[in-house]
Amino acid sequence: MANVVILGAGLMGSAFSTPLADNGHAVRLVGTHLDDEIIEEIHDSGIHPRLRVKLPAAVSPYSYDRLGEAMAGADLVVVGVNSLGVEWASFMLGDLLSPDIPLLMLTKGLEGDGERLHLLPELLRSGLPPALHSSVQIAAIGGPSIAGELAVRRHTCVVITGQDRDLLERLAALIRTPYYHVWPNTDFVGVEVSVAMKNVYALAVGIVGGLLEKEGTGDDGYVMHNLAAAIFAQGLGEMAYLVEEMGGDRATVLGLPGAGDLYVTSMGGRNGRMGRWLGLGHHYIDAKKKYMAAETIEGAELALAIGPTIEEMVYRGKLDARRLPLLRAMIQVVCNDALARIPWDDFFAR
Repeated sequence: MANVVILGAGLMGSAFSTPLADNGHAVRLVGTHLDDEIIEEIHDSGIHPRLRVKLPAAVSPYSYDRLGEAMAGADLVVVGVNSLGVEWASFMLGDLLSPDIPLLMLTKGLEGDGERLHLLPELLRSGLPPALHSSVQIAAIGGPSIAGELAVRRHTCVVITGQDRDLLERLAALIRTPYYHVWPNTDFVGVEVSVAMKNVYALAVGIVGGLLEKEGTGDDGYVMHNLAAAIFAQGLGEMAYLVEEMGGDRATVLGLPGAGDLYVTSMGGRNGRMGRWLGLGHHYIDAKKKYMAAETIEGAELALAIGPTIEEMVYRGKLDARRLPLLRAMIQVVCNDALARIPWDDFFAR
């Protein structure tokens, strides 16, 4: 049995407690400063108010100000904050971590500094005390995993990625269950880029829902699967290009972190709902304020985090604009408040 700390009591962090608890581990679920109501409800009833499921009895809730208490005797720390909370997580963990406690990231995203793109594990590492920069081990989970399905033990297939295969095998054994299927994958760059980029391309696929709503299905009942499939395929091609440019294996895009994760994310959720508003003709800023003000739209947050850097890299010739027409169109929508437009004539360039 291991003592596992999960930092972040949102949907995925909390759902991840289920396979851990089912494997007999003691799970300490620590909320962020935004999770106080969630932690209070779990403490009172055991039910996660957003997942609407009762968490296993082995899951103990902690407020963020009790993180030091939760970290006592920890064997593993799982980082389940959203992409905007990575620096906060580094700050909170910095004085409590020791080199022998690995970090397992559920958080997905990339950051741009105006010159290049960075993986979020790099950002997390850089925020830790210098003594931990080279010693702390970081792995990550990637693949199609809807939190609610995992929380109720639906079959879920993911990869665990990092640079130390022995660590990956050890962590996979901790979390693998008859319904949570885990495969080690040492293509850390390929996995992390794929699982991040899928959010912005799922936002693009979601536009089809709004376009269909505007045009209607008509008497024949036909919808727009052809259109959604073309956007999906273009997204995969652009992901493969970016993975390769950042030093990863483009084959990873064809597996669970790329095609698998893009598929499940395109089936619904916050990216899809925002995409619908964009397809209906709304500007992103207006739609966010009016319809989804309290929700984090990961595809949009990614566009904001990397958009200026992508454009600068294109300008400097570090990226080929012909290979990224859909990404650049979505950057215009989110960063510059342009109306949604599908750049058909620029698709599938080689």
